Amino acid sequence: MKSRTLATLSATINLAIGGIAQAQTPSPTVDGYITAAKVAAGTDWAGTLVRMCIPPLPGAGGPPLPSRTIPARETWYAEPAKVADNFYFLGTKIHSAWALVGSQGIIIIEALFDYAAKDEILDGLKKLGLDTNKVKYVILSHAHGDHDGGAKMLQDAIPGVHLVYGAEDWDAIDKAATHMGGKPKRDVTGDDGMIISVGDASVRIVTMPGHTPGTLSYLFEIRDNGKPLRVAYVGGTAIPFNADPQYYDRYIASSKKVAKAAADYGATALITNHTEFDDAFYKAHTAADRRDGEANPFDVGADGVARYFEVVQNCAAADKLRAIGK
Repeated sequence: MKSRTLATLSATINLAIGGIAQAQTPSPTVDGYITAAKVAAGTDWAGTLVRMCIPPLPGAGGPPLPSRTIPARETWYAEPAKVADNFYFLGTKIHSAWALVGSQGIIIIEALFDYAAKDEILDGLKKLGLDTNKVKYVILSHAHGDHDGGAKMLQDAIPGVHLVYGAEDWDAIDKAATHMGGKPKRDVTGDDGMIISVGDASVRIVTMPGHTPGTLSYLFEIRDNGKPLRVAYVGGTAIPFNADPQYYDRYIASSKKVAKAAADYGATALITNHTEFDDAFYKAHTAADRRDGEANPFDVGADGVARYFEVVQNCAAADKLRAIGK
């Protein structure tokens, strides 16, 4: 792991020092796509660039799968934070969860690992002065235990709450013999274009098959110092480096679909569910500690949002070429 970390850090530095150039059509080679991804990343999406474009060293394996080993609390626990007038961070140092508050309830986005969900989500809501009983929906981007391990616990703990997954991921849960944190009872299926509302706050679902077959992404508006801020939320970013060509093609097509939806929506903020991709842990607490008049650190502009999708699409194209040996 140390060699992987050092290699990643070195690659990040080498990729970053090249400067920022104007976006252009990449050369259809591994190096061409990586160069285009580097240009798109700039200083906003360095973590995304590293995770998506740089394969692990030989013998190191791929990205770690969600583990049942419970790490020491101090390695993952994070205090909740108020990111905007009606939007809150409830995540760990590594994985993100959020609360969107409307006039008729609360929407929770993601459920974290099962061991973290009570401390971060249920207790976090209380620390923020939010009523757990007002949570109407828990929306899960996909059925991986680092994001939905707490789903059953939340379903059991919050009266009348509805869980929302994509259809294929509900199916995967139903078919599995076990599920991290326990198998939640099947509930709402998130369809493309579905609007989930709690009064004056709502989330529009954009299906994004790729990371998992049923991955969901979202578009929603928050209020930041009384002003609207439109958010594109990406439900699944990481991909393997040894998949078949069809996997990468589907992933890239989904990314282009969500990128267009985000642009059409006018999103100027982009959020994911791993803090390595968007620095959410740091940005959330920076947002909470801002002085009057300071911009929200999640607001990267429409260009910044578009560049995130350029990074993942170019990295995926490079990964595809590596996987097929060209």
